[in-house]
Amino acid sequence: MSSSAKRVTAVVCFFAVCVAVCLAQATLSVEARRKALNDLFTEYWDYMMRTNPLYASTLGDKRWNDKVDDFSQEELDRELVDTKKFLDRLEAIDTSGFSDQEIVSKRILVADQLMPPRFLLEKIADQSSAIAAKPADDSTFAEPFKNFPKSIPEVEQTRLKHQGMAAIRDGVLPAYAHFAQFVRDDYAPHGRTEPGVWSLPNGDAYYAFRVKESTTTDLTPNQIHQLGLAQVAEIEGEMKVVANKFGYADTKSFNAALAKDPKVHGQSRQQLLDLYQHYIDQMYAKLPDLFFRLPKAKVVVMPVEEFKEKDAASAYYLDPAADGSRPGRVMVNTGEFAKRSTLDDESTAYHEGVPGHHMQISIAMETTDLPTFRQHEFFTAYTEGWALYAERLGKEVGFYQDPYQYYGHLEDDMLRAIRLVVDTGLHSKHWTRQQVVDYFHTHSAEDEVNVQSETDRYIA
Repeated sequence: MSSSAKRVTAVVCFFAVCVAVCLAQATLSVEARRKALNDLFTEYWDYMMRTNPLYASTLGDKRWNDKVDDFSQEELDRELVDTKKFLDRLEAIDTSGFSDQEIVSKRILVADQLMPPRFLLEKIADQSSAIAAKPADDSTFAEPFKNFPKSIPEVEQTRLKHQGMAAIRDGVLPAYAHFAQFVRDDYAPHGRTEPGVWSLPNGDAYYAFRVKESTTTDLTPNQIHQLGLAQVAEIEGEMKVVANKFGYADTKSFNAALAKDPKVHGQSRQQLLDLYQHYIDQMYAKLPDLFFRLPKAKVVVMPVEEFKEKDAASAYYLDPAADGSRPGRVMVNTGEFAKRSTLDDESTAYHEGVPGHHMQISIAMETTDLPTFRQHEFFTAYTEGWALYAERLGKEVGFYQDPYQYYGHLEDDMLRAIRLVVDTGLHSKHWTRQQVVDYFHTHSAEDEVNVQSETDRYIA
């Protein structure tokens, strides 16, 4: 080999070695950055659990069971500083070369930056006052002291109950009374008078952003409004077919008759719970034929706590504990049962229970190859879209045999269409609260208690 050839070969070999070293360093760099990202996910989740110990207990994380949430100004200031530090560290991590899921995880954690929704302040004061007014023994907080595990000796049960009741009587209930007075006297008077987000500074831009975030689309509030109007008209046509089969000329006259018909209203608190359990049980029998993967624990049907009944929805889902110690629950509002329509109980059971929220949320929590925070992340378009699909799946598998329940299924479809109209009406088109109530009554058979709670929910 000539000397020039040897030099070329040497140069080529040198560059080959350099390339190999660079590739190795790049690979190590990617792995190091991936580890930094996933370590930060874990650190952030632990921080969230430590600073929100009640939520941690709800999820079955017992590491901070001896703590309650700290709402002092000092703690809020500290959390603001800590959150900024987390954000700076997160944004500093280069995700080039990462998997799609890791990139999505980072984007989710960085893109939040949202305040919690503003509640109807007067109702918060009323609800807090009602909690404070109950005797310690009758308080919701006293329930754990009435149902000790048998493994705890009676002497220890007595000691813990005595201490617990003292804490509720001398600490928890006075704190709720103090909070209620603060909200009523100091905070609520400064709340906005208009129900719509449009009345806030940059309200129109904020609402447009919320629409984009909630729907994951680029639709404008007005486009959403028009879509809702079209869906209301379409579903009304389907409902009119059912009304005609019952001998009524239109849905308005049929809805008026249904409002007075005791057969389609609650007979007792227990009856409402039994109906939901029946529909969930019949769907459970179908699940193995429909899905390969099922939640490890079955969903439980329970009544909404009495102090929540006045303002709570007709039914909703509560997540299970992540460690499996507590199952997911469908909470049924049994308050004022005689005024509650049972028309949509079957549809709502599929939506809130199976194959709706329980399947989707429980399985997400059981998915171990995602960061912990993503196991508990919530996106309205996906979560509620799945639950809406679950309702319609009931029709596909041969349910809704009772024509009243099928009408209720259409009524639930109508509820979602109405939401598109009235939510955009309130927050973009300057509708009043009464306009929303009137629109509900014109286009649905929703009972009065549900109309009122749903309307306040959209304002909140």
